[in-house]
Amino acid sequence: MSAIDSVNTQSPPSAANAFSGISSEQFVKIMLTELSNQDPLAPNDSQAILQQISSIRSIESDLALKDTLSSMIKQNELATAGGLIGKNVLGMALDGLPIEGPVTSISNTRDGVVLNLTGGWQVKMKDVLQIGDAPTGAAQ
Repeated sequence: MSAIDSVNTQSPPSAANAFSGISSEQFVKIMLTELSNQDPLAPNDSQAILQQISSIRSIESDLALKDTLSSMIKQNELATAGGLIGKNVLGMALDGLPIEGPVTSISNTRDGVVLNLTGGWQVKMKDVLQIGDAPTGAAQ
């Protein structure tokens, strides 16, 4: 009974996760195998199969669009951050303290784009509160 309980407690994978790793060629092979193994006296409804194919292709397309949009957002954020080099920013440093200073460079990290300020301080783009011209005499 415990083996049955452990099987029942697992949540089924979502359709997006189940098909995200499958190629179009693999999918066609699965569909052809399903069609070739069906009972000839009680064939599967071809309309239902076409709907399934359409649904899977729609999910695949949505996943590809999500990846493309995420990439575009990251590139836009990187370009925007590049325009801040030499500007004075006020924001929250990585340790949570407020910091102000000129941007000397930018870094593209796993957590997103980070502005590098004079003195070694870093501010994530999402934590920038104010942008202004660099103070006169500031290192650029």
